Amino acid sequence: MTVLELQRIGHSFFGRKVLDAISLSVGAGEIVALVGPSGSGKSTIAHIAAGVVDAREGRVVRRYHRHTMVFQDPRLMPWATARDNIGFPLRLAGVRRGGRDGAIRAAALRAGLLPEDLDKYPSELSGGMRQRTAIARALVTDPDFIYFDEPFTALDVALKRRMQDLVIKAAASAHFAALFITHDLSEAIRISHRILVLDANGRGIAGARILPGAPGSRDDAAVFALRQRFLTEDPLFARIHDIDERLRP
Repeated sequence: MTVLELQRIGHSFFGRKVLDAISLSVGAGEIVALVGPSGSGKSTIAHIAAGVVDAREGRVVRRYHRHTMVFQDPRLMPWATARDNIGFPLRLAGVRRGGRDGAIRAAALRAGLLPEDLDKYPSELSGGMRQRTAIARALVTDPDFIYFDEPFTALDVALKRRMQDLVIKAAASAHFAALFITHDLSEAIRISHRILVLDANGRGIAGARILPGAPGSRDDAAVFALRQRFLTEDPLFARIHDIDERLRP
């Protein structure tokens, strides 16, 4: 079953077309990674799919029940504790504090936070712990779809791997689907079922590759081998490390 479908999405920014004829789909329980050159419009696609930005052309069909989003910047409220940041979506939904506590603790545990972390403010947390808090906030409402907009770009290699493992484990246990935006091909190979490559100029999806096995089942050697094969033998990936420095929304 397809839970997200983008049909010939087009978008312009200050009169310049940045996306044209973007069509893609995500199945139930599927993690799809979207890669492409820097500045090609990957994040804009995620924002349109999530309803954060309205497309100028095309149609978005959402067949899931509830989505959340994790950004590169954790976007935590600095005046609120980790507990209150995680529980904020529940507060917006009208859930009373007493009814929020159990869900907050459960989401924090799934994100690898300890009970003593919940009463800390963002300024008291490391970069990795702030991102764990953002992930817990995304998990607290039990969404069946999550958008990840380059969430681990600012983290070092070891910490990035831990965050990837967290997402893989959470997706397997909660069975949510995801669109994962990344510029890191190794991350895309490690975390997803399928990779989509965005055209360098934002003109459609250039192609797709289905990955062998499930996310988390590929060891480091397999990830490295696949990355090398894609970069050296597969023309679909020839331009994914290009950089477009023109302004993108």
